[in-house]
Amino acid sequence: MRIGELAEVTGASARALRHYEDCLLLAPGRDTNGYRVYTEADITRVAQIRTMIAAGLGTGVIRRYLDCARSGEHGIHLEMCPGLRAEVDALAHRIDRKEASLRQTRQRLSALASPS
Repeated sequence: MRIGELAEVTGASARALRHYEDCLLLAPGRDTNGYRVYTEADITRVAQIRTMIAAGLGTGVIRRYLDCARSGEHGIHLEMCPGLRAEVDALAHRIDRKEASLRQTRQRLSALASPS
């Protein structure tokens, strides 16, 4: 299938698919005219990539651990190796710190907005 077809099937834009290729997350074949050619397996791969991005993982982390992604009847999950576990834990810690910072900002804003 061509890039437009893969975009339609997966919900990813053609631009996103090209970006995934630039980041070495997808490796489509090429036909004699040089057009990208995708397989059914690429549909699953794009779903895995999009799920990992939606979870907050960057493309560098995804590239290192994309082979840990599994698709099954219950959706997409990751097999946790020690390196991936460390990356996920670090991301969760950054999110926790950001949430705490946002709560403090919200409290300061509320204090400014409340009458004395």
